[in-house]
Amino acid sequence: MTITDVARAAGVSVATVSKVVNARYGVAPSTVEKVMAVVNELGYETSLIASSLRRSRTNVIGVLVTEFEPYSAELLKGIGAAAHGTGYELLAHSGWVDQAPPIGWERRSLSRLAGTLIDGAILVTPTAVTADTPIPVVAIDPHTGRGGPSTVDADNVGGARAAVEHLISLGHRRIAHLRGRVDLESSYRREEGYRRCLEKAGIPFDPSLVLDGDYRREVGRTSAIDLLDRTERPTAIFAANDLSALGALDAARELGIDVPRELSIVGFDDIPESTATAPRLTTIAQPLRQMGATALRMLVEQLNGQESGTRHEHLRSELVIRESTAPPPAA
Repeated sequence: MTITDVARAAGVSVATVSKVVNARYGVAPSTVEKVMAVVNELGYETSLIASSLRRSRTNVIGVLVTEFEPYSAELLKGIGAAAHGTGYELLAHSGWVDQAPPIGWERRSLSRLAGTLIDGAILVTPTAVTADTPIPVVAIDPHTGRGGPSTVDADNVGGARAAVEHLISLGHRRIAHLRGRVDLESSYRREEGYRRCLEKAGIPFDPSLVLDGDYRREVGRTSAIDLLDRTERPTAIFAANDLSALGALDAARELGIDVPRELSIVGFDDIPESTATAPRLTTIAQPLRQMGATALRMLVEQLNGQESGTRHEHLRSELVIRESTAPPPAA
């Protein structure tokens, strides 16, 4: 017997039967009762439908993000490509609520979706440690806490060092930093790379040159205006991600500061928007689609019983030089 036979006997669509046997939402209780009555009446104990019910599996993987923005969109492309042939479908879910910052969105989302809609989840830039979850989880750009799930990220320290080394090689000495979200490991690692590079070059660290960028364009713009409106302003800015770097470009335009003749800017991520601005942004490229694909494969291995315990994958990052960096203006 097939799912089509069940649908015909119950007088409903195949899609409705699929929702019922996979315990998904969107079906009236009376319809659920009717479909399950047909399953029981016709004795499908050995059928694929009954097997699915016993296993409580949906064969759906959730990709949970705070919001759909350029960084998560690139990850989703990699996740989607890697999902082909695995037998799993994808459900992209935004956990954004009217709250700033949206702390705990991933826990709320997992409580809604785990077990009934998704078998496992990929969390993108989670705001909290999710060590105890009802389903397998892989985090991309993980939280700073310990004891969390398996993770995927890029070489944040090495990428930051490459960015600052590039600026120093051009002759910059007064280099500011727009740091990322304070709850993410990547933010601390990128600031660590920035500080290490200054120390290696013999440039004293100036804490007044480090302001929040929060991985958001508007926050980066506000902090950059603060930096650039000073009497002794920096000649270069290393931003912890491309969105805050684009915010720094916005600030420079507002203040009439030429980039790169008067100010150099370097970002981190290499999102598509980094090449859609003028000047095009020098940045540290993370292999975002590869990161998404790696997370998907790690999660599938957990779901299929091929992997136990936690894994932490670190992928390479590299400097991409474009038009937003140049030697500092002559004294």
